[in-house]
Amino acid sequence: MFHYFLIIAISFKIYPRGNRMVSVTLNVNGATFHVDVNAYDTLAKVLRDHLGFTDVKTGCENGECGSCTVLMDGKAIVSCLMLAVKADGKEIVTARGLAKDGKLHVLQKEFIEHDAIQCGYCTPGMLMSAKALLDSTPHPTEEEIRSSISGNICRCTGYQQIVEAIAAAAEKE
Repeated sequence: MFHYFLIIAISFKIYPRGNRMVSVTLNVNGATFHVDVNAYDTLAKVLRDHLGFTDVKTGCENGECGSCTVLMDGKAIVSCLMLAVKADGKEIVTARGLAKDGKLHVLQKEFIEHDAIQCGYCTPGMLMSAKALLDSTPHPTEEEIRSSISGNICRCTGYQQIVEAIAAAAEKE
């Protein structure tokens, strides 16, 4: 929670409230978008409200739940704490961007196979945290899997199915 207030405090000092618009270029899921945003808009808000990427969920909006997790230049970040202006020119991948040529990514398939999706609200963030893990550690241990998703809150599954799905995906990648 402290991080949220720190980011907001910094953003107001650097980018005062008002109608100060900033043009940013976001590369999302392989497509380039030029968008004018308020200087204090978060990346999550811009992805959802300006660009229509509703797979980026906003839960707590203070970096605690992980539902807004995306990959930025290959690293998992919580997009509710990232100012959109800081993402200018960066490569962003959302859960929607995992599928290629109409085919689900192995992680998406395994989440379905292992019933790791219940209400589905945490799923996009979980997928992105798992993707970052498998990109850096192709054959993770259960402890590494649990650590990688520790910033993502799920109220439905109890996490076991999610851990099993990620482990199964690691075996198939």
